Amino acid sequence: MKIDSTTPAIVTGGASGLGRATAEALAAAGAKVAIFDVNAQAGEEVAKAIGGLFCNVDITSEDSVLAGFEKARAAHGQERVLVHCAMTSRRGKTLAFDKEAGKLKRLSTEDYIYGVNGILVASYRLASIAAEGMAAAEPVNEDGERGAIILTASVAAQDGQIGQVIYGSAKAGVNGLVLPLARDLMDLGIRVNSIMPGIFATPLMLGAKQNVLDSLSASVPFPKRLGKPEEFASLALELARNTYFNGQCLRLDGAIRMAPR
Repeated sequence: MKIDSTTPAIVTGGASGLGRATAEALAAAGAKVAIFDVNAQAGEEVAKAIGGLFCNVDITSEDSVLAGFEKARAAHGQERVLVHCAMTSRRGKTLAFDKEAGKLKRLSTEDYIYGVNGILVASYRLASIAAEGMAAAEPVNEDGERGAIILTASVAAQDGQIGQVIYGSAKAGVNGLVLPLARDLMDLGIRVNSIMPGIFATPLMLGAKQNVLDSLSASVPFPKRLGKPEEFASLALELARNTYFNGQCLRLDGAIRMAPR
């Protein structure tokens, strides 16, 4: 797919980190970018900087997401690219020792559901709503392509660590969406792929102590550093551009394989 001024795109989580870098890369290529995020101040700033549009969207709310799509489409037209980076989750071991109770305590089903809603269900929500709009649009090239959907999984989908039972399994679920979605949408010319980032230098990660960051960097085989958000954005842009990428779950991780802890 050619990315230029005729290409509307939506990036969730575009106010910071991987999403921001992706929104910037798409805008630099000429795309009309709408940012979905709950951080209104940062989202407005990024949108202004790239000449895009900010939509205050909570990815866990169907009504909020639908309103975001409506606003983005009214301003830019039918999106041809969706890059879904936003998520929300919780952390905890399946069983952890509770000092107050003096016994093992189970991670609650409610906490698990919260994470699945914030990662897996939200991914389906965004992808399926985007696909519905793309399916009604005219093809953009001789292949009959109508759109590209890029989801964000994680290396934890394959290397889930201790305390990542929610995150790891929900991100594995995101990868599990990719091929069935791609096959469901193949006759409509809509492609679906996912990226599994490793340890990236996002604002959240950079809040860790320097010795922790140094240790994490040293654990990456090569290059021995955290991933740059621009590197994630570069792959997202290639997945949007390269029509032959479909049904793929791609690791972007410097060859790291996560240890149990």
